[in-house]
Amino acid sequence: MALNRDFIGRSFPPTEPYEVSRVKIREFADAIGDPNPIYRDREAAKAAGHPDVIAPPTFPIVVSLGNAGLADKDLNLNYAMVVHGEQRFEYTRPMRAGDVVTCTSTITEIKSIGNNEKLVIETDVTTVEGELICKSYNTIVERGA
Repeated sequence: MALNRDFIGRSFPPTEPYEVSRVKIREFADAIGDPNPIYRDREAAKAAGHPDVIAPPTFPIVVSLGNAGLADKDLNLNYAMVVHGEQRFEYTRPMRAGDVVTCTSTITEIKSIGNNEKLVIETDVTTVEGELICKSYNTIVERGA
């Protein structure tokens, strides 16, 4: 079944605040196999010009899709047929330990490509004070829709 085009342009309320911790940053860096000390060692991060350890560039995936409306049954998304198409981030500054962030997502595109449905979601990752850290762009493909 085709995805519901009424969702194009729909924005979703901000997520609950998420506190970025040194532990979560280290666990994420371990999971992706990145040994960079600025993800683990506060002094190494400070020597690199950061106030605390920073998160790897792909860390916002942890929080960025939580409120994108993908679970809304009216979207008609079949999770069993979903593959990840693309992911990119545009940064204003690195995400760092101690940041408390929320994410606000908007579905910006839905279109058919052959027998597949393409869904694009843009998410602003901001501090609770309103500072934009990055924009996340996610492309999801539903195969054989």
